[in-house]
Amino acid sequence: MQGTIELLRRPRLCMGAAIAGKKEGEGPLGTGYDQVIEDDLFGEESWEKAECRFFYTACDTCIRKAGLTREQVDVLLGGDLLNQITSASMAARELKIPFLGLYGACSTMAEGLCIAAMLVDAGHVRTALCAASSHFCSAERQYRFPLEYGNQRTPTAQWTVTGSGASLISSDESLPAIAQCTHVTIGRVTDLGVADANNMGAAMAPAAADTLARHFRDTHRTPGDYDLIITGDLGQVGHDILLELMRQRGVPLITERYIDCGLEVFSPGQDVHAGGSGCGCSAIVLNSHILERIRRGEVHRVLFMATGALLSTTTSQQGETIPGIAHAIVLEGCSACSGAS
Repeated sequence: MQGTIELLRRPRLCMGAAIAGKKEGEGPLGTGYDQVIEDDLFGEESWEKAECRFFYTACDTCIRKAGLTREQVDVLLGGDLLNQITSASMAARELKIPFLGLYGACSTMAEGLCIAAMLVDAGHVRTALCAASSHFCSAERQYRFPLEYGNQRTPTAQWTVTGSGASLISSDESLPAIAQCTHVTIGRVTDLGVADANNMGAAMAPAAADTLARHFRDTHRTPGDYDLIITGDLGQVGHDILLELMRQRGVPLITERYIDCGLEVFSPGQDVHAGGSGCGCSAIVLNSHILERIRRGEVHRVLFMATGALLSTTTSQQGETIPGIAHAIVLEGCSACSGAS
């Protein structure tokens, strides 16, 4: 196999939590979040500290919803977009859970879920917590310009989601379960030469196509075997490119069964140009809207694939192109699991 692993013990995704910002709360999925924070500073004195609090709150909410204490969580896996993943690291400092910091850019939620599911499946840990966060204002300051600059955004640009999502994966059959994790497909870094930092959908779409094609080949499945295929934050540009790339590969996606979190999180009237992005984009959509649809039995087999643009301000200023990556995990409805709600 070229990166796809079957999880024989079927680790259980037991709980999810999503903490969203004001703009995200005004979007079409707003009523499904655990909390909508009206103040983008979240009571803190900087955007970066606010993002840390989003991350902490998502983790704490997820643990409490599962009826656990922090001491019952064996490991926390997570990251964000900021240099040295400071939001995740500083939140982990307060949570005091053994921590594996991850950086996959906007693919971090899927990366965390893949690693956590493998750790639980192998029996190394019993319960793992995965989380990812982003913040529009902190990301703009790091990657583009401070908000005070008032720069104009291009039509291909995406709006970084302010929010954080967390998922709990466990082998503990006494916990309620929403889904089983059955397969993970680890992404490969793919670069087709896109250098425009304001067009990350185009940069990430080839990596998404590569991961999807390998997943279908490894598992001997087709797009029709899934009730829903979800990409993280390709936005409108990347969404359309992925459809074309998969058509060219002879594995066309079923448009009615394919959604992109970057197109789901905001409404067209919210002026986000090509859609949403950021680590928090797929994290809050998965841990609210998607898990709820699985729990209700509206969809049974879901392929969740978050995508990341592996650029930095330094590489962009040096004229480097933007590598992309995409990690995927298969979630299957767990209504029949022992202890399921």
